[in-house]
Amino acid sequence: MAQVTLENLTKKFKNVTAIRDLSIDIQDREFFVLLGPTGAGKTTTLRCIAGLEKPNAGTIKIAGQNVNEWGPAERDVAIVFQYYSLYPHYTVRQNLEFPLKSKIRTHSPEEISRRVAKVAQTLQIDHLMDRKTDKLSGGEMQRVAIGRAIVREPRIFLMDEPLSNLDAKLRESLRSELKGLQMNLGATFLYVTHDQVEAMTMGERIGILNKGRLIQVGTPYDIYNSPVNTYVAEFVGSPAINLFDGIIQDNRVVVIKDDLEFELDQSNLNRLKGFSGEVKIGIRSEDLELAVDDGFKGQIYGVEDMGMGKIVTISINDHLLRATVDAKYEFEIDANVNFKMNQAKLHFFEKNSGASLTAG
Repeated sequence: MAQVTLENLTKKFKNVTAIRDLSIDIQDREFFVLLGPTGAGKTTTLRCIAGLEKPNAGTIKIAGQNVNEWGPAERDVAIVFQYYSLYPHYTVRQNLEFPLKSKIRTHSPEEISRRVAKVAQTLQIDHLMDRKTDKLSGGEMQRVAIGRAIVREPRIFLMDEPLSNLDAKLRESLRSELKGLQMNLGATFLYVTHDQVEAMTMGERIGILNKGRLIQVGTPYDIYNSPVNTYVAEFVGSPAINLFDGIIQDNRVVVIKDDLEFELDQSNLNRLKGFSGEVKIGIRSEDLELAVDDGFKGQIYGVEDMGMGKIVTISINDHLLRATVDAKYEFEIDANVNFKMNQAKLHFFEKNSGASLTAG
């Protein structure tokens, strides 16, 4: 059992509050991703769980036990850092053996050999065992760093942006390997990143963190399709969600008088529960579609050819909206274009607070 529970956790560094009243419940054997920009408090949260930082307030529980007063070694967690933290004068084998030779946890030479061999085979680094780690590539070093964590067979894996220093192709490959590894080990993973692609492709659930506060927790589907505020809506998704100011009145949305206004369907009226007034309206680029001779009228402002599709920026009276369309379409800048919005995919947020009017 390796459930991790944070209850009202707060951590301050002098006058800076890194974590504010943070509560998260990470289930046993779950791959949980903490997502947020630089400075959001992700690494501080990880260090508090590991016992490397002591919180100013709140409780950390592992498998139901309060571990606030436990040292790092007693918590039985393993951290993989952004920077590899390997011993360059040691071979790969010696680096993998090192965590098993601590004074706190002693293992027989046979057990050490068994664990190291198993990890090497799992991570496909058997052929590197006698090589010094300063002679390895970035991807190989990160595999060894992950191996040092696995070989201990800890209750919890804490991963602090372990792939951020690798090139795009290698990151993609190791994302799949890490996810598969977690499933094969049946272990609890807490993975922190600023990369939304990593979060969405790896996490069973995602926690969005900003300025030390937890904004939303949910599955990738929930986070993407039901953001609780404009911050989450804009942070997740590529290209970024289209957001624009509008007014709801008499069951109509008015963004640009006569050019971008429409009747709300019954489903949206039900979701809005009679709300009227100023709002922010959001719609994802894939929920805009080209039309032949009906819908809204605009001009082509820009085109990004992504190979498998195109991202088209449409201008309507200085308002810019981005649509994701099939690669087969050809466009000329400033050409007229018609498009429609999928009303079922509209998001409505309060104008001032940014809180969702319709999430959930």
